[in-house]
Order: sequence, then C-alpha cells, then structure tokens
Amino acid sequence: MRTIVVTEFITLDGIVDSPGGGDHPHAGWTFQDVPFDEAAYEIKGRETEAATALLLGRQSYDEFAPVWPSMEEFATYNAMPKYVVSSTLQDPQWHNTSVLRSLDEVAALKETEGGEIHVHGSARLAQGLAAAGMVDRYHLLVFPVLLGSGKRLFAESDKTRLQLAEHAAYSNGITLQVYDVVR
Repeated sequence: MRTIVVTEFITLDGIVDSPGGGDHPHAGWTFQDVPFDEAAYEIKGRETEAATALLLGRQSYDEFAPVWPSMEEFATYNAMPKYVVSSTLQDPQWHNTSVLRSLDEVAALKETEGGEIHVHGSARLAQGLAAAGMVDRYHLLVFPVLLGSGKRLFAESDKTRLQLAEHAAYSNGITLQVYDVVR
C-alpha cells in the first residue's frame, strides 16, 4: 500500500489559498510577506526525492500544468506519473498524466505497489482524502501570516490524531511541522 503525503504552504490561521499567486486578495503571501530563508525550503528537496507520483485536484492541475513543465527545478515531478482527480478533465496535456474520476479510484491507486504519492496544493482534494481516511502524513510549512479568509486545509471534519514526526523553526518565522496520521 502506498503512502499519501499532503504537503502545503499554510498560514498560521490554516489558509492554503494562493500561496504563490492566484485569485486570493493576498495571493503570493509566501514570498511577498515573509523574508526568504533557504533553509525553510529544504523539505521541498526531500519531497522531490521521496515522491513517486503526484496527486492533484483539477484547479491545482490547471495552475501547475502550464508552468511546471518549463521549470528545470520541477524536472523530477514532470517525469513522474501525475494523477488528477476530476470529473471534467478529458485530455490532460501534461506528460504522464492520468485522470481519476473519484476518491474510489484514488483508494485503488493507494492500494498499488510503489512509493509515496504527494498532494501539492489541492485543498479540496486534501480535505476529501482526509475525510476518507486516506492521508498518511502532512508536511506543513507554516508561515507567520494571518489571512483571515480563503481556502483552508482543515475544514470541518471528524477528529484526527496526529503524531509529530519532525519539526523545525527558521529565522524568518516559518516552522516546519511534519505529522503522521494516527490510525
């Protein structure tokens, strides 16, 4: 069985909306509002090495697919299998991308042999996966910003116990919090 890892840039008040750009009024809050500290992003290199597939919601796919293929730092992600959960996407153009029509199909993918499946962005998908008990680990880079509104990673749901697996704090106020879901 494969592990599903949800990885997010998240504000202190739980918002994951438009961290690098987008339609949120404060889009780009990760780089515009917090000084850059390279050490805080070291986890991203480890994620790239550990991931064997990407799992995306439709909106994240639509945002990443036109940009990531041309960026050398995403060459590993571009080469690996990508899965988009969508009821409407018909012909994905991003190399090595398949469409999954339901969480049941995600559950079937999770049951296959292979390594970690990483979910980047895709707040609604992450919420659905969590509600279905399919998330195994969270990688959270928590930014010292309060946005007050926007898409939240943790919507109303059942109680979930988490076990801290790793943590770090950086000079710019970002904290890394890695949690395993306790079952």
